[in-house]
Amino acid sequence: MGRRPLFVVLCAIIATFVLSFSACGGSLNSGDNQGSDSSSGGNTIGGLLGGGKSSSRETVKEDPDAPDRDNTPVVLANNADGSAGFDGNGAFVDYSNADDGYIMAKYQGDNKKIKLQITKDGGDTYTYDVWPNTDYSAFPLSQGSGLYNIAMFLNIEGDKYSQACAHAIQADITNEFSPFLRPNQYCYFTDSTEAVAKGAELAQGSKSDMKVIEKTFFYLIDNITYDYVKAATVQSGYLPDVDETLSTGTGICFDYASLMTCMLRSQRIPCQLVIGYAGTAYHAWISVNVEGVGWVANMIQFNNDKWTFMDPTFAASGDNADPNVIGDGERYNPVYYY
Repeated sequence: MGRRPLFVVLCAIIATFVLSFSACGGSLNSGDNQGSDSSSGGNTIGGLLGGGKSSSRETVKEDPDAPDRDNTPVVLANNADGSAGFDGNGAFVDYSNADDGYIMAKYQGDNKKIKLQITKDGGDTYTYDVWPNTDYSAFPLSQGSGLYNIAMFLNIEGDKYSQACAHAIQADITNEFSPFLRPNQYCYFTDSTEAVAKGAELAQGSKSDMKVIEKTFFYLIDNITYDYVKAATVQSGYLPDVDETLSTGTGICFDYASLMTCMLRSQRIPCQLVIGYAGTAYHAWISVNVEGVGWVANMIQFNNDKWTFMDPTFAASGDNADPNVIGDGERYNPVYYY
């Protein structure tokens, strides 16, 4: 890759929200700008229809004569093919496939703390950790087509970083769903990932995407339990392992969301892993795209079905959910989409 002119600066990386899911989110100092209170007519933990193992469930109704949906998993490969990129000071960024909605980044060197920032012109800044001396990782261009400023920073001391390399790129994303169908750093999976195979197993016999979503949702709330110990000890920079969550049957909100995202994406259902606030708790959940409906966030309605909650962490916890740990379910404010 060609080397670009480098402007080295000292800076404190102010990550708008550096992921830290201690107890799936610490409390905010203020409740300002946290969304409207939906206590009147809204969903509460104890009243989530379809949530928890003891709740009654209405299921998606399908035409028994309709053909079964193809449940063959599809894992879209991310590549750093070297046709477009920039580098400097051991940091490498490949944007050969920006039009497919992602870039690849890695760092080869002695620095232990590396940050990647992706900022869309007129949009938000997404800050990620990049682990040293590993292969390329994929990062989504989740804000759609446009001009993106991409920069990598190396730690000097404390919260001070120097810019290793930076460049502006134009992304003309050909398929708006592409960033939400692929694996990335927060939801990593391959053809050999057990969660992909489990997703295909769950989808078998379904006649619609809606039924796949339902089956996946109920599987998670029946088989994955909330890990309060992990929530209390998880460190900043934690990344989910979907197969570990599947095999251990436990996880925090980030794990739940990543696992369900993996299962749905590999079944060709666009799914966003969303990070933001549920009440005053920092939380992760999902949003899915349903054909003919569009993006359905937080709450989802299946025609006349009565279960509507689309956050598997709340649903798995059911009536026993602790609102101080995973939010009160009444006010959802998405911040980032991965």
